[in-house]
Amino acid sequence: MKIGIIGAGALGLTAAYELTKLGHQADIFERAPFIGGQASTFEIGTGRLERGYHHLFRSDVDIVNLINEIGLGHKLRWIESKVGIFHGGKIWDFASPKDLLSFGGLGFLDRLRLGLVTFYLQKTNNLSSFEGVTAKEWLERKVGRKPYQVIWEPMLKGKFGRYYDQVSMAWLWNKIHLRVASRERLWDKEKLGYPMGSFGEVFDVLEKKIREQGGHVHLSSGVNKIVVENNKAVGLELNIEGKGIVTKEYDSIIATTPSYVFGRLVPNLPESFLHNLKKTSYLSAVLIILVLDRPLTNKYWLNIADRDIPFVGVIEHTNFVDPSVYGGNHIVYITNYPSVDDPIYTMNGEDLLEAYLPYLGQLNSSFDRSWIKNYFHHKVDAAQPIIGVNYRDRIPSHHTPVENLYLANTTQIYPEDRGTNYSVQLGRKIASIVLNDGTT
Repeated sequence: MKIGIIGAGALGLTAAYELTKLGHQADIFERAPFIGGQASTFEIGTGRLERGYHHLFRSDVDIVNLINEIGLGHKLRWIESKVGIFHGGKIWDFASPKDLLSFGGLGFLDRLRLGLVTFYLQKTNNLSSFEGVTAKEWLERKVGRKPYQVIWEPMLKGKFGRYYDQVSMAWLWNKIHLRVASRERLWDKEKLGYPMGSFGEVFDVLEKKIREQGGHVHLSSGVNKIVVENNKAVGLELNIEGKGIVTKEYDSIIATTPSYVFGRLVPNLPESFLHNLKKTSYLSAVLIILVLDRPLTNKYWLNIADRDIPFVGVIEHTNFVDPSVYGGNHIVYITNYPSVDDPIYTMNGEDLLEAYLPYLGQLNSSFDRSWIKNYFHHKVDAAQPIIGVNYRDRIPSHHTPVENLYLANTTQIYPEDRGTNYSVQLGRKIASIVLNDGTT
């Protein structure tokens, strides 16, 4: 079979790798000049850094298996995570049950109740009981109003903005399960994984394997439309840098684009299918990456629970991976998840940095802007689907109304959250679906 794939992120690369491994031809077309999608990298100092922070959980078996399969298993390290929460003008340790009991932002009974409910969520596997209720409603009822307001509401508002009170409890339940899976024992601190050499090296090797197996990866190659004849996908109309408009024929096509982009690429899709695509909204990720000459905090992952601070998280990558990898520089991500009409999304990098700078002194009273050697501003569209109640009923099928045309994107990852592991898992799944359809 000859398969065209739209998108060279983890999902598209994995699908192409699986297809070419079995002797089929797969061509990937990527509008950007680089591979990796949301986990793509750029150079800092002597190393490569992800445009958006990335790590692995112990439960991320699909990408770990892939990393081992392509010969990079020796590069994978499991590192104890240093997690904190900024509340009441102070950074609190928040990496273990012991830290929760010591957290001064809540009274003892509230902390105890919060711990018991968290333990319950870690142990229960009854997903269906969480699908029809929002996280806000469930948590306020189970942990109480104040623990919800102090711990969970800031996180939900930071992650989902104005949609915070619409998010399904199923999403939060799964996030808690992921964190527990990264601990060998319940009372231990979690360990997170990282491929030393960056996720970019993983994708580079994956691309090399695809080419060795007869596939192709075309960068700076946008897709204008999917060519459909007699309700069957037969090719792609491409805008290839240096070549102009080109049409290529394929037996099957896999689109890994966001749902709203997919709807623009296919002519005359049934309104019922388009309506289903539009049911899921996305938020973007907006990041300022600081290159500092010294550490900002002693935490890798710092949740910001004070909502007067205009960012939701501070991820200090070099409190996880040694600064020597980046020429001795200290790397700090400052992150937000705004909608496209939010001022944070529309601001340029310089203005956004200026807006953030006054608040960094709250995290470290010694901070001075002279610490900043450089900074980068990245926006990642469609970074976070909004997972509402009864989300399962709104997930679009991988099979589209057009024969031989398949959709695979982050809206179809459920109940797990979007991430490289589940993109790899979905890449393998969609490759299997295409091959099974092609032999029946």
